Amino acid sequence: MFTGIIETLGEVRAINELGMNTNFWLQSSIAQELKIDQSLAHNGVCLTIVDVKDDTYLVTAVKETLHRTNLSALQISNKVNLERCMKLGDRLDGHLVQGHVDQTGIVKSIVEQGGSWVFEFEYDSALGNITVEKGSICVNGTSLTVVKSEVGLFSVAIIPYTYFHTVFQFLQKGERVNLEFDILGKYIAKLYSNNQLKQNKS
Repeated sequence: MFTGIIETLGEVRAINELGMNTNFWLQSSIAQELKIDQSLAHNGVCLTIVDVKDDTYLVTAVKETLHRTNLSALQISNKVNLERCMKLGDRLDGHLVQGHVDQTGIVKSIVEQGGSWVFEFEYDSALGNITVEKGSICVNGTSLTVVKSEVGLFSVAIIPYTYFHTVFQFLQKGERVNLEFDILGKYIAKLYSNNQLKQNKS
């Protein structure tokens, strides 16, 4: 489990395909603190540390992960958001994040507003995911509060600290991002859907 509070950035140093999997070597200031078998979220995707060498480490993404996330679009020198898994007993500064991306979305617009930024994202609502105003959403692993919520569309406000300490500073209009919707909202949506099916059958 994660909280969506980004610790630092990682930089892609090498990409190697191995069968249907892809190996990523990344450089990071926390690399020497990592250990093999540890879980680390990359743009919100939970991956296992496979190897560590000095200030770089290795992770592997399987075909399903590459298909469901934006990791397949990573290139050498790209930056990613990094967060180690949460510790029991620590403060939960963001919200409960599983590190399992539900789907990707597209940056529809970026508007600078007096020192902060409003990002608007589109996503395929046919997959059953929802947002609510003032609810939580995880974008590229970052825990954020929804400002505006519509079907297949939502916006978030990014303060300067978050902007300059995450990959939000590099995002461009039309770029694909990883989305993990709030787990409580997903359970409620599933229960509602199941109840509707039961009523339709009766």
